[in-house]
Amino acid sequence: MDKLEKGKFGEDAVCDKLIKQGHEIVARNFHKRVGEIDIISKIGEFVVFTEVKTRKRYSLVSGLEAVNFTKQRKIVLTADAWLTENPTDLQPRYDIAVVTVTNGEDPEVTRIEIYEDAFTADGIYTVN
Repeated sequence: MDKLEKGKFGEDAVCDKLIKQGHEIVARNFHKRVGEIDIISKIGEFVVFTEVKTRKRYSLVSGLEAVNFTKQRKIVLTADAWLTENPTDLQPRYDIAVVTVTNGEDPEVTRIEIYEDAFTADGIYTVN
């Protein structure tokens, strides 16, 4: 499984989990010149922009660490573009989903961690 396939595999797993939690998936892989958002969903009073990081167990860089300030800024700018195209009264929220998979050609998801409200639009990282 190459990097793109692994990413899609993780995103599919996160979408399934979000739907079970009551989210309505409104977009996937939303692209703009400045960046991309993996999953955009709605739940309650929020429109949620979720960055998905899929990692094998014991990866050197955790999925959470991979969403650094630069990546967060790109997500916020891309979310702003989506909100401009799709006006809403919902409050934006920025989540990070970390998917852990087994090694091998047919990986299996061993864990999905969703960090709600992981960072803010002003770039202050809130996950410890």
